[in-house]
Amino acid sequence: MKYIGKNIRRLRQKKGWSQSQVAAQLNISVPAFSKIETGITDINISRLTQIATLFGITAAGILQEDESTAPAENAGELHKLREKLQEREEELSNLQKRLIGIYEELRKG
Repeated sequence: MKYIGKNIRRLRQKKGWSQSQVAAQLNISVPAFSKIETGITDINISRLTQIATLFGITAAGILQEDESTAPAENAGELHKLREKLQEREEELSNLQKRLIGIYEELRKG
């Protein structure tokens, strides 16, 4: 899914960051990051979320960034990825709520 890499490259360039700057912030090598940008390496949800956080957007935002670059045959896969990301974001939100609740109980008790 090379368009994800292209979207990441566009985001990086908008920030004016080099590949080495981003790779250092992600704690990966420059060649590893370059492979993400070129679409050589498939990106997992965890890494996608990490990259999105770095750029201050949601992981779905990377997938939605200029969808015109996405080939039509990837539409189904893109939809599935969005659904997974939405589920993860909901899980994260629920966990945050639970953590706040536990913290408040401990603080009172």
